[in-house]
Amino acid sequence: MSTIEPPAETLADVVLVDYGLGNLRSATRGLERAGASVEITDDPEAFAAADGVVLPGVGAFREGMENAGPLREALTDHAEAGRPLFGICLGMQMLLTSSEEADHEGEGEVTGLDLIAGTNVRFDVDRKVPHMGWNELDIARDHPVVDGVDGEHAYFVHSYYAEPDDPDAVVATADYGVDFPAVVANEAGNVFGTQFHPEKSGETGLRILRNFVEYCADH
Repeated sequence: MSTIEPPAETLADVVLVDYGLGNLRSATRGLERAGASVEITDDPEAFAAADGVVLPGVGAFREGMENAGPLREALTDHAEAGRPLFGICLGMQMLLTSSEEADHEGEGEVTGLDLIAGTNVRFDVDRKVPHMGWNELDIARDHPVVDGVDGEHAYFVHSYYAEPDDPDAVVATADYGVDFPAVVANEAGNVFGTQFHPEKSGETGLRILRNFVEYCADH
């Protein structure tokens, strides 16, 4: 993969959602390198003014949904208006309908944003969990966010993975004793997420962030 040069000018204005669980500093740096002007905020009114919204996330599904609860309507409205919404790691899992994690931890059922129908399930493999480290991306279908990254490696840290109801929601997979979705997207293509951390994935991650920023600029 060729080295990605920083753009000469800002390509898009992006909101990075601050709901208490995101790796905001490294995500901001990555997005800025990719050509975005970044606003970190928990103000839903800022979503409307942005070219795209990024929902980062590190931690538990229940805590993520509880923290993001006041923003649920704004995030849903943004997505249903056809505007770009990018979930990262836990943020990707929150795009789905539900997760086994809360029930597994004895916390009952928790409803996700339900922008991509499906659930998140725990790895049931004869390997160490969480899945942590670099893994190869296998592109399953075309989507602008994965242009130029087939066969490249990205950095993962997770114990649960997405199982969308619609197999076409799977954009890319990785193998960890089971082929699991590494990138998912809704039917319209404007809501998508990566299970891995692009901001920690070197040139591969920067390419994905640049693809996202360019997608925002075009939409």
